[in-house]
Amino acid sequence: MIISGGKRRCIVGVLLLGLASCGSTPQPQSAAPNATSQPAAESTPQSTPEPTPDAPEAIAASQGNVWSRLRQADTHYYVLMRHAIAPGTGDPANFQLGDCSTQRNLSEEGRAQARRTGEEFKERNVTVKQVLSSEWCRCLDTAELMALGPVERFPALNSFFQNRAKGPERTQQLREFMVKNRDESGVTLLVTHFVNISAIAGNGVSSGEMVVMQVNDENEPEVVEQIEQL
Repeated sequence: MIISGGKRRCIVGVLLLGLASCGSTPQPQSAAPNATSQPAAESTPQSTPEPTPDAPEAIAASQGNVWSRLRQADTHYYVLMRHAIAPGTGDPANFQLGDCSTQRNLSEEGRAQARRTGEEFKERNVTVKQVLSSEWCRCLDTAELMALGPVERFPALNSFFQNRAKGPERTQQLREFMVKNRDESGVTLLVTHFVNISAIAGNGVSSGEMVVMQVNDENEPEVVEQIEQL
């Protein structure tokens, strides 16, 4: 077939245009810019709270003040002491009041603690007019080892740890004793148990710790100060 010159030029032009299109190198699309990363926030150093300063001077002053009050004894102070260290809790199942071998008793550390506490009273020149004790052996031994005077058994101080029903009656008996003797100035030491002290003073104590109480104008026993174990 014979192609005229005009048609030939047209065909060649189309071919050249196609070749130019096919041979062109496609331009890469620009990648989407990365999201601008936020700089990590600077960690604000946590302010360290100021440690609560121990105040041994204040504690010593408070303890010294109560010893001074006991020494002066211008009213009737009742020193309720939990028996000295006796490892364990409660008493054995075969507990008998008159048999120390069936009870939880003072350890050697407890016996030394009782002696040390008695010596503190003497060094502080505190005169104890009366020493009363629970009938439990660990309380009687504590009172005897303190050597502050004759020890009298006082059933109102007996533990009710294993028979809580007796608690209200014994606490009331102790309260009545304190109110009855409020006008007789002096110091009475009462060696008893955790539950007894907690019931009348409102707070518990460790072995050998003491709570000093007095009777206020409303005839209510109130806590004066607590003496740490020695």
